[in-house]
Amino acid sequence: MKAEPGNYGDLTDLFETRILDARSFTHRDHIGVACQMLQRYDFLEAAARYGSALKEIATKAGASGKFNTTVTLAFLGLLAERMEVTPHANFDEFLERNPDLFSRSLLDAWYSKERVSSENARQMFLLPDRFEISGTVGPTNA
Repeated sequence: MKAEPGNYGDLTDLFETRILDARSFTHRDHIGVACQMLQRYDFLEAAARYGSALKEIATKAGASGKFNTTVTLAFLGLLAERMEVTPHANFDEFLERNPDLFSRSLLDAWYSKERVSSENARQMFLLPDRFEISGTVGPTNA
Protein backbone atom coordinates (compact mmCIF):
# COMPACT_ATOMS: atom_id res chain seq x y z
CA MET A 1 0.00 0.00 0.00
CA LYS A 2 1.32 3.42 -0.95
CA ALA A 3 -0.02 6.91 -0.28
CA GLU A 4 -0.42 9.46 -3.06
CA PRO A 5 2.15 12.28 -2.80
CA GLY A 6 0.81 15.03 -0.55
CA ASN A 7 -1.98 12.85 0.87
CA TYR A 8 -0.96 13.06 4.49
CA GLY A 9 -4.14 11.39 5.74
CA ASP A 10 -3.25 8.16 3.94
CA LEU A 11 0.44 8.52 4.75
CA THR A 12 -0.44 8.94 8.42
CA ASP A 13 -2.48 5.74 8.31
CA LEU A 14 0.53 3.91 6.85
CA PHE A 15 2.80 5.55 9.44
CA GLU A 16 0.58 4.51 12.34
CA THR A 17 0.43 0.91 11.11
CA ARG A 18 4.22 1.02 10.59
CA ILE A 19 4.02 -0.17 6.98
CA LEU A 20 5.45 2.82 5.13
CA ASP A 21 8.79 2.76 3.37
CA ALA A 22 11.21 4.70 5.56
CA ARG A 23 13.55 5.27 2.60
CA SER A 24 11.02 7.50 0.86
CA PHE A 25 9.80 9.25 4.04
CA THR A 26 11.01 12.85 3.59
CA HIS A 27 11.29 15.66 6.12
CA ARG A 28 8.19 17.22 4.54
CA ASP A 29 6.42 13.89 5.12
CA HIS A 30 7.53 13.92 8.77
CA ILE A 31 5.94 17.36 9.13
CA GLY A 32 2.78 16.37 7.24
CA VAL A 33 2.24 13.23 9.30
CA ALA A 34 2.98 15.07 12.55
CA CYS A 35 0.44 17.78 11.65
CA GLN A 36 -2.16 15.13 10.81
CA MET A 37 -1.61 13.39 14.11
CA LEU A 38 -1.80 16.66 16.02
CA GLN A 39 -5.17 17.26 14.35
CA ARG A 40 -6.45 13.73 15.00
CA TYR A 41 -5.44 13.45 18.65
CA ASP A 42 -4.82 15.63 21.66
CA PHE A 43 -1.16 16.56 22.09
CA LEU A 44 -0.16 13.82 24.54
CA GLU A 45 -1.77 11.05 22.50
CA ALA A 46 -0.34 12.42 19.25
CA ALA A 47 3.13 12.60 20.82
CA ALA A 48 2.90 9.04 22.17
CA ARG A 49 1.61 7.61 18.89
CA TYR A 50 4.01 9.59 16.69
CA GLY A 51 7.04 8.81 18.83
CA SER A 52 6.24 5.12 19.11
CA ALA A 53 5.62 4.70 15.37
CA LEU A 54 8.69 6.73 14.38
CA LYS A 55 10.93 4.77 16.73
CA GLU A 56 9.66 1.43 15.39
CA ILE A 57 9.94 2.53 11.75
CA ALA A 58 13.52 3.71 12.34
CA THR A 59 14.39 0.42 14.03
CA LYS A 60 12.87 -1.63 11.18
CA ALA A 61 14.91 0.47 8.72
CA GLY A 62 18.10 -0.35 10.63
CA ALA A 63 18.45 3.21 11.92
CA SER A 64 17.38 2.90 15.54
CA GLY A 65 20.16 5.29 16.58
CA LYS A 66 18.54 8.09 14.58
CA PHE A 67 15.45 8.29 16.81
CA ASN A 68 15.70 11.11 19.33
CA THR A 69 13.00 11.57 21.96
CA THR A 70 13.99 15.17 22.73
CA VAL A 71 13.98 16.26 19.09
CA THR A 72 10.70 14.47 18.43
CA LEU A 73 8.84 16.00 21.37
CA ALA A 74 10.34 19.48 20.97
CA PHE A 75 9.46 19.49 17.27
CA LEU A 76 5.91 18.26 17.93
CA GLY A 77 5.45 20.98 20.55
CA LEU A 78 6.69 23.62 18.14
CA LEU A 79 4.44 22.30 15.36
CA ALA A 80 1.39 22.24 17.62
CA GLU A 81 1.95 25.84 18.63
CA ARG A 82 2.63 26.98 15.08
CA MET A 83 -0.51 25.24 13.82
CA GLU A 84 -2.49 27.18 16.40
CA VAL A 85 -1.03 30.63 15.73
CA THR A 86 -0.39 30.50 11.96
CA PRO A 87 -3.34 31.52 9.80
CA HIS A 88 -3.42 29.01 6.95
CA ALA A 89 -5.96 27.48 4.59
CA ASN A 90 -3.95 24.33 3.82
CA PHE A 91 -0.73 22.49 4.51
CA ASP A 92 1.24 24.16 1.71
CA GLU A 93 0.31 27.60 3.04
CA PHE A 94 1.27 26.52 6.56
CA LEU A 95 4.71 25.49 5.29
CA GLU A 96 5.09 28.72 3.28
CA ARG A 97 4.50 30.72 6.45
CA ASN A 98 6.88 28.58 8.48
CA PRO A 99 9.92 27.97 6.25
CA ASP A 100 12.19 27.52 9.26
CA LEU A 101 10.52 24.13 9.89
CA PHE A 102 12.90 22.80 7.23
CA SER A 103 16.01 24.16 8.95
CA ARG A 104 18.42 21.68 10.54
CA SER A 105 19.21 24.39 13.10
CA LEU A 106 15.60 24.97 14.15
CA LEU A 107 16.13 23.83 17.74
CA ASP A 108 19.52 25.57 18.15
CA ALA A 109 17.94 28.52 19.96
CA TRP A 110 16.93 26.13 22.75
CA TYR A 111 19.42 23.26 22.64
CA SER A 112 23.19 23.01 22.38
CA LYS A 113 24.45 20.43 19.88
CA GLU A 114 26.01 18.42 22.71
CA ARG A 115 22.76 18.21 24.67
CA VAL A 116 20.39 17.45 21.79
CA SER A 117 22.68 14.78 20.31
CA SER A 118 23.41 13.05 23.62
CA GLU A 119 22.35 9.50 24.43
CA ASN A 120 20.07 10.90 27.15
CA ALA A 121 18.29 13.06 24.53
CA ARG A 122 17.68 9.94 22.46
CA GLN A 123 16.15 8.07 25.39
CA MET A 124 14.15 10.77 27.24
CA PHE A 125 12.92 14.31 26.83
CA LEU A 126 15.49 16.83 28.00
CA LEU A 127 14.66 20.40 28.84
CA PRO A 128 16.49 23.06 26.81
CA ASP A 129 19.88 24.28 27.96
CA ARG A 130 19.66 27.53 25.97
CA PHE A 131 17.06 30.19 26.46
CA GLU A 132 17.16 32.67 23.61
CA ILE A 133 13.96 34.66 23.86
CA SER A 134 12.88 36.39 20.68
CA GLY A 135 9.42 37.42 21.87
CA THR A 136 7.44 34.54 20.43
CA VAL A 137 7.67 31.00 19.17
CA GLY A 138 5.26 31.89 16.39
CA PRO A 139 5.93 31.72 12.68
CA THR A 140 8.81 33.72 11.33
CA ASN A 141 6.97 35.04 8.26
CA ALA A 142 3.33 35.27 9.33
